[in-house]
Amino acid sequence: MYKKNALLWKGIVFLGALILAGSSCNPEPESREAPSAALEGQPAAAGAAESVREAAENICRGDFERAQQIVLQNPDTPQARQMQRLIEQYRQIEQYRQQEKQAAYLEQTEKLKTIEKRVSDANVIDVNDIDETMLTVYRVREYAAEEQKAQLFDDPFVRRMMEQMKADGQRYEEQGKWVDAYAHCYYVLTLLYKDDTSYRDKAEEMLELAEVELALEDSSCGEMASERYKGVEAAMFRRALHLLNINYVSELDYRAMITKAISRCRLMGRLLEKTQEKTAWSAPKEAVDQWIAGLETLKAQTDAQTAEPPPAEDDVNRFLDEVLALNAATLNLPESVVIAHVTEASFAALDPFTNMVWPWNVQDFEKSMTQQFTGIGVEISKATGVLKIISLLPDTPAYKSGLDAEDEIIAVNGEPTGEMTIYCAIDKITGPKGTQVTLTIRRPSTGQTRDVTLTRGRIVVQPLRGWTRDADGQWNYWIDADNRVGYVRLTSFTETSGPDLDEVLRKLEKDGLGGLILDLRFNSGGYLQAAAEVVDLFVQEGIIVKSKPRQGMETYEIAHRSGTHPDYPMVVLINNFSASASEIVAGALQDPEYHRATLVGQRSYGKGSVQVVTDFTGGGSQLKYTVAYYHLPSNQQVKNRYQMEKLGLKEWGIAPDIEVEMLTNEMQKMVDIQRDNDVLGQTENPENGAASRRHRLEETLRADPQLSIGLLVLQSQLVGRGQTLTLPQAVADSAPAAPAQ
Repeated sequence: MYKKNALLWKGIVFLGALILAGSSCNPEPESREAPSAALEGQPAAAGAAESVREAAENICRGDFERAQQIVLQNPDTPQARQMQRLIEQYRQIEQYRQQEKQAAYLEQTEKLKTIEKRVSDANVIDVNDIDETMLTVYRVREYAAEEQKAQLFDDPFVRRMMEQMKADGQRYEEQGKWVDAYAHCYYVLTLLYKDDTSYRDKAEEMLELAEVELALEDSSCGEMASERYKGVEAAMFRRALHLLNINYVSELDYRAMITKAISRCRLMGRLLEKTQEKTAWSAPKEAVDQWIAGLETLKAQTDAQTAEPPPAEDDVNRFLDEVLALNAATLNLPESVVIAHVTEASFAALDPFTNMVWPWNVQDFEKSMTQQFTGIGVEISKATGVLKIISLLPDTPAYKSGLDAEDEIIAVNGEPTGEMTIYCAIDKITGPKGTQVTLTIRRPSTGQTRDVTLTRGRIVVQPLRGWTRDADGQWNYWIDADNRVGYVRLTSFTETSGPDLDEVLRKLEKDGLGGLILDLRFNSGGYLQAAAEVVDLFVQEGIIVKSKPRQGMETYEIAHRSGTHPDYPMVVLINNFSASASEIVAGALQDPEYHRATLVGQRSYGKGSVQVVTDFTGGGSQLKYTVAYYHLPSNQQVKNRYQMEKLGLKEWGIAPDIEVEMLTNEMQKMVDIQRDNDVLGQTENPENGAASRRHRLEETLRADPQLSIGLLVLQSQLVGRGQTLTLPQAVADSAPAAPAQ
């Protein structure tokens, strides 16, 4: 209901990759275990080439040890020596990572001792001490060896702080401080005890309470709670329910829907009892008690239907009527509020991706899908407490006005931003095309403050990026220019993703593109059609993805021979944030039907389902709902993580061919360097101070093991095809490069 929730909670925690025929990778399954040609007594030259090719195939499966054994059978050819160097570089990367992991373990262990001494000296424990301790404990466990992990929770200081954290969590809950209970206790416990469902359930309860509370509050940005429910009608719910009954991906579990709705209604009563001074509506305690009692009666009636036919569509409609009548007799909230929360809760019982888009939020929903909006073209942050421009978007009002990265936004239309949330700032800076907004800007490099008035325009966020920007601000897509290896990061699947990628590839191919790394990490998805267009660029013909609904015919996205790019080696990077359309692309390119790419990274998110959006619900509202599960070209279903979790399994999404798990310290370095390389600023304007901070390729690769190993895998494919590479000195032989200024 509340449009800013997902981003809010992510920010709360701790208040802180065949190739087609002829390629060197992914042979047909029956040939994968074939012995080395050299071992079969073939002529030396042919045997050497076969050894290199077979070594490359093993590297594509992540078996560097077997690749080493094979290539050593015929070591005295240029390609064999280069393959050995690549294997050695992989080992050096892993050795460096282990050294960094051990260093991080020692650093966090010492930090834990420092915290213990400070707390002991002060003889008092505050919430910041507990947060810092538990974050450090989490880090120590992450970097520790297995035998070290078992000892950590036996430490008296850690046990003491853990018990204090749990006590504080209960206290926060009793006081109705749901955010504090979640952020300072229960979410932390889910990190430390990942297999304990009780902590997870409690964390989800606190999170839901906090979200509902936000939905019932007037926003600090001036948005009234009543505006969020304007136009919400029971008819919208009834139309949505009927449509879901016919078209949802599986038969509806009406009992689960009613049970979840009752649970949400209980939480609303609990909220009004504990924190009604914050909410836009209130109710006396006796009314809340009557509300809860009435809900218990409805719950008993639902549970009593176990021996009879299970609840049906009419029962859910009747339930809504009964809840509305109960509300009128007790809480007396506006009907639209109750309708909205019953709708959201009951649909949440189906899956996390089926939900109503109420009239007031349609515009923001469409922005998120199209990556288009009207504004000034800046990326902003308030991570340090100061509203700051992180980067500019090219050819936008902000870029043309002379604003720069690192500029601080002191006020928006005269309103100070010191106490303004990031979401409020976004609301105030964006607006209708052609309207104006005045920003009060302070430039840290000069200390000068000035007002800048900008006319808002249509902003289109480009989904394609390179690994860094050149001096002129343009993207650099050459990750290994000497060997003509390109790199493209696709951040989302919008209407322009396919055509934009096609254009970039044609430019790179004109300059001799020999291999491609496609980075889909942190890409949460977008349009199914856009995903199909991207796959179609690399597959000559055949099925890309099949959508299998419960009712009706299967639908297909088909590749076309026209416009297919050459079959150069290809690596796709994925991680646990690669979802939806990203999984369709990664899965199709990896699929045994095509063997078009090697996947490097981590198992993907596991969405595995297709949603459609309809305005059938009427009144300016929309329904987004799951209509089908999708299947890859070989007909394997992409497993949905929520289905797998219910079965106690973890094999969801798309599994990489080469798994490269990244630790928190590695992830932080990678994100920091990527952010610096992404920044677009007014670097050619002398008065803007220092140029944007950029990092050299060596430093970028050192900080990003998934990218560096992906590059090694792709280079091994080139060597397997008989290409002689230009290779740098081994990674571990050189000190980290200094960032370019």
